[in-house]
Amino acid sequence: MTAPPHPLPPPLRVGWHREHFLSPLLQLATQDNGRHFELVECPGGTGEMQVKLASGEIDVAIALTDALIAGLANGQDAYKLVGRYIASPLRWAIVTGKESKYTEVSQLKGTTFGISRLGSGSQVMASVLALRENWAPAEYPKFEVEGQFKPLRDSVNSGKTSVFLWEWFTTKPFVDSGEVRFIGSVETPWPSWSFAASTKANDHAVANFLSALQPHVREFDAPSSREGPDIAFVSRTFGLTEEDTKEWLQTVKWEHHLPEVSEAVVRTALTVLEKAGVVKPREGGWKIDQFVNTAVAKVVE
Repeated sequence: MTAPPHPLPPPLRVGWHREHFLSPLLQLATQDNGRHFELVECPGGTGEMQVKLASGEIDVAIALTDALIAGLANGQDAYKLVGRYIASPLRWAIVTGKESKYTEVSQLKGTTFGISRLGSGSQVMASVLALRENWAPAEYPKFEVEGQFKPLRDSVNSGKTSVFLWEWFTTKPFVDSGEVRFIGSVETPWPSWSFAASTKANDHAVANFLSALQPHVREFDAPSSREGPDIAFVSRTFGLTEEDTKEWLQTVKWEHHLPEVSEAVVRTALTVLEKAGVVKPREGGWKIDQFVNTAVAKVVE
């Protein structure tokens, strides 16, 4: 008698945020068609993904390096880093309301910044901005949690918050339409996007997902793709103009070996986050295995 076939394991649940950086993921998703993984959109960004990793709602997140590292350093233990995604820094726009009184960064000392969630990239980078500007601790921003991108835009237009920080090109269409204004920008001092996986996720399934995504990343990053297909895909999928897409592509570079984590990047981020007051220094220093699942990712220099 023939044994019944083994049921397929449930698809890996991958948290993502609707940004153009995730184009290779969407192309893989179209090919996979839900057989091995399913996308779980997280409009609240990295902060929402961290919550969903902790609650068991997603297995993997493609999220902001700094916020993931800060969460782990501050005691989160529901996930670990399993790979690196974007090799270039992220340009965060400093965004205010269309009629707000703020016109330059120096006016923002001690004001209330809108953030998506506590521990999110929007909060982490506000503290990095304060560090860059040499503000005194008493001048650091206060924070108002607004959740998603639309409430953040509403908060600066109502005057509830002074500014919020969001990825430059995602915000630019709303600047072009006159809904909000840019008054500056701040770049991450580290490569901007990484992979994290729940500590309860199946390591083999996570490794297979990274392996399946890797050729799509390499193809998207290829010069021949950047000259035409990438521009068409991003403009069609995310609503960026061709001009903005071309400008963005000049600034971004993908990693070509996804299941790796750079120890130097982790330690650089921790040093900056400690100076910014986001992370408290640990007596005796940090151990890299607190941050990385070495069953999936190789630790490199």
